[in-house]
Amino acid sequence: MNQPVIIVGAGGHAKVCIELLQAMGETVLCCVGASDSAPTCLGLPVLQGDHHLARLRDEGHTRAFVALGPNRLRARLGWQVRELGYELVNAISPAAVVSPSARLGAGVAVMAGAVINAEASIGDLAIINTGASVDHDCSIGEAVHLAPQCALAGNITVGAGTFLGVGCKVIPGIEIGAHATVGAGAVVIGQIPPDVTAVGVPARVLHK
Repeated sequence: MNQPVIIVGAGGHAKVCIELLQAMGETVLCCVGASDSAPTCLGLPVLQGDHHLARLRDEGHTRAFVALGPNRLRARLGWQVRELGYELVNAISPAAVVSPSARLGAGVAVMAGAVINAEASIGDLAIINTGASVDHDCSIGEAVHLAPQCALAGNITVGAGTFLGVGCKVIPGIEIGAHATVGAGAVVIGQIPPDVTAVGVPARVLHK
């Protein structure tokens, strides 16, 4: 039987991921949150402060899930958790569709109604949110967040740390650079450089 999972984070995103893991049959032990976190999250105890991670590891716990929304923070905490010796587990809704030929990294969240199609690659710590779709041969980088109802056609590359907003759409063959932000409802029909914000129909770069 698997060891219980420790959740890193104690906010709204953590609530969703706790329920995903429980729906998979996992036991969630507790959350580790910030020093000002509420004392419980969905009825689970919240340990306040990252120092608890080392203590829990010393007690023999080795499985964790980083449930933090901001991409850079999730990437940083994911690195720290792995450095402590934890295995990052995936949280995948039974109501998601994941192709058997898709490749998922560690610490990935796939929400209800999401679809990941053939030969797609999803990087560590990525979030494929509610109803988002990733079509064939897409490459999604580490700590990317595809917001609810985001739709990616085939052969799209999304760089590490990028956020694609609610309901945005991307046509086939596009490259979106690392740490970019694409606004809600945008339609991407051209390349998006790294470290920019793009909005609109069609999506246009606003600023770096």
